[in-house]
Amino acid sequence: MIYENKNQLKKGCARILEVDGSDIRILDEEKLKNKLIDDLIYTVVFSPDPATQAAASWLIRRAAAALGIMSASIQPLYEAMGQGDVKGFTVPAINIRGITYDVAQAVFRAAIKGRVGPVIFEIARSEINYTSQRPLEFACAVMAAAIKTGHQGPIFLQGDHFQINAKKFAADAAKETQTVKNLIWEAIEAGFYNIDIDTSTLVDLTKATVKEQQKVNYSLAAELTTMIRDLEPEGINVSVGGEIGEVGGKNSTIEELKVFMEGYGDELKKSGESLKGISKISIQTGTTHGGVPLADGSVAKVKIDFDVLEKLSQLARSQYGLAGAVQHGASTLPDEAFDKFPATGTAEIHLATGFQNIIYDSANFPPDLKEKIYEHLKNKMKDEWKEKDTAEQFIYKTRKKGFGLFKLELWHLPEDKRNKVCAELEKQFSFLFEKLKVNSTQDVLKKYIQPLDVPLEFPAALKAEATI
Repeated sequence: MIYENKNQLKKGCARILEVDGSDIRILDEEKLKNKLIDDLIYTVVFSPDPATQAAASWLIRRAAAALGIMSASIQPLYEAMGQGDVKGFTVPAINIRGITYDVAQAVFRAAIKGRVGPVIFEIARSEINYTSQRPLEFACAVMAAAIKTGHQGPIFLQGDHFQINAKKFAADAAKETQTVKNLIWEAIEAGFYNIDIDTSTLVDLTKATVKEQQKVNYSLAAELTTMIRDLEPEGINVSVGGEIGEVGGKNSTIEELKVFMEGYGDELKKSGESLKGISKISIQTGTTHGGVPLADGSVAKVKIDFDVLEKLSQLARSQYGLAGAVQHGASTLPDEAFDKFPATGTAEIHLATGFQNIIYDSANFPPDLKEKIYEHLKNKMKDEWKEKDTAEQFIYKTRKKGFGLFKLELWHLPEDKRNKVCAELEKQFSFLFEKLKVNSTQDVLKKYIQPLDVPLEFPAALKAEATI
């Protein structure tokens, strides 16, 4: 059910949740998990009334906190990795583009079965737009999924590729920078305590020296880091990531890492305060976001330079105390590649398109809806169809945008179909957790991460009455 106004919301929550001062008490946990949490998250996503949406999001976040589910920064764990106290696994960072509530449940089910500790849920700046998911909605969907599945403990929400658009920056640097700053503020307010700054788009390889090439990158990364430190809640150090090479470009080098870190450190010092810097560094090793589609729509095999990954990860830890290097664009790699990430000391791996492919290519995905999505893309997005691309290549590149355009239909897939698709995803999540060696890491996580309950502003729609 979708609550269309506050009165419906209050009636639906009666005898399940109760307002207690400026917080809530859970009166019936079983009813919360079995039905109410479904209604609350669908209200956040689809209610026509913004005040009711805001109230439902607050109820989800406070109910999660009451159950010991809190958004957290992965910073302390990454610091331990940087000191060599924790090693042997690679943290998966999962981008969920569509059907977020159900897909997140599949992640949690796989994590609970494997006693997995660190898993990051993330969404990129570009994904926020084409999947129609603002940070607060995304955070609530993940929190609701945690409640539904019985997960307890910290949740890591991450802003992935909070990226400066190079063309927009060239046209109006101040405006484009402010757009990213506004997004960072919005994300932190929503409980994103992990932010990947991506100013690598501004690296200029035509410059004569590596320092000149990286200067705008590290200077702006430091400026955004300083802003994040001003915004982060008291008691929380947001984990910040930097990037030295744009994914899909040339492979990163040791010199680039050194130049970036030294320049970035010098820029941070200009603030006059002792500020924590980045906790990890994203590099380019030969991958491309989403993979490279061939004429028949299949994905070309990619050769990752694991030697670069290993050397830069080791340098990042030994010289700068970072958790290590971060690998992007990895979800479409062959299965046999994933063992190598923990073996090379990779700190974090970003996974997105492979899960999108499982959804669309599943035999359980309704063929009539798929055809409807594909036809819409062909008719409405012809300007994105490159002359050299086959229809299969065009669809592969653009179908990610179907998650936003057909959001209502996707969230309302027949339950049996949705469950079967998510079972396929859960199987893949379990496989990846095993390969990345994050199974049986819950005790490690508990040792280093103690989530903090951050107060939330009480919603106007719930004021004036003690009982919902």
